[in-house]
Amino acid sequence: MRVLITGITGFAGSHLADLCLEKEDVELYGIIRWRSRTENIEHIWDRLKLLECDLRDATSTRDVIKEVEPDYIFHLAAQSYVPTSWRAPSESLSTNILGELNVFEAVRKIDHPCRIQIACSSEEYGMVLEDEIPIKETNPLRPLSPYAVSKVAQDMLGYQYYKSYGMEIVRTRGFNHTGPRRGPVFVCSDFAKQIVDIENGKKSSVMKVGNLDAKRDFTDVRDMARAYWLSLERGKAGEVYNLCTSKSYSIREILDMLIKLSGVKVDIRTDKDRLRPSDVPLLEGDYSKFNNDTGWEPRIPIEKTLSDLLEFWRENPDRGLVV
Repeated sequence: MRVLITGITGFAGSHLADLCLEKEDVELYGIIRWRSRTENIEHIWDRLKLLECDLRDATSTRDVIKEVEPDYIFHLAAQSYVPTSWRAPSESLSTNILGELNVFEAVRKIDHPCRIQIACSSEEYGMVLEDEIPIKETNPLRPLSPYAVSKVAQDMLGYQYYKSYGMEIVRTRGFNHTGPRRGPVFVCSDFAKQIVDIENGKKSSVMKVGNLDAKRDFTDVRDMARAYWLSLERGKAGEVYNLCTSKSYSIREILDMLIKLSGVKVDIRTDKDRLRPSDVPLLEGDYSKFNNDTGWEPRIPIEKTLSDLLEFWRENPDRGLVV
């Protein structure tokens, strides 16, 4: 089986690559750009077949997919950082929407049958009302950031290509996920890195934070990678699935858990630069539909995830940003 991962050098992409390589019958390909950072896949570098491609270029995308002729495509490549979408909305929209469109068009034009998973996002739900918790796939989409808008467009484009051309596309709306290798601009990893820097005496005990009241449904990235695989192995084409744990924690609770795991004493201070123009107060999903179709359930508790995240930064204190 030939498997192609876009965004293989990223956080979730690298963990999905680990999972794919555990399977005996998988020949794994990944798309990179010449400037891609590769720290996340250095440990499996010699087991991958990497192809240079910019998904925003239709010809480049078509050439790569024609060469690989994949059975599965996991489309994870995206501008995935919400605050960046406020600063560069057009870049977020063009990268996320046109990149996916070029993948679809390449598969359609070379007439190669394959299954495609689109990594959509819980951010699509946006402003969720109190009586809509837990969030089901049928919930209205009220996006509150340019990133979320780009993900709604990806989501709907996937549905349209399924309906119009019968393409085997499965859409997954992943809620927050974290774990080892997560870039330090994301909240759990940011907190963990700050704590490790305090442990190592590299910074003062002052911890800068944003909105601690927002509540999020956190899944371990390794559980998320397993869900991605099952979405194509057992999921139904044309369907959309929530990937989550059905349990939410406030950002304050996450911070408290990390501090408790470390034992370090900190001075917490709000940094206005970390506050968003608009924020989603609560995201807590219902994964029962995905469970019914695939049997997937999250296995790794949040305490294990956060402990592993701290260990990652202790082992890689100078690691840069790879989202």
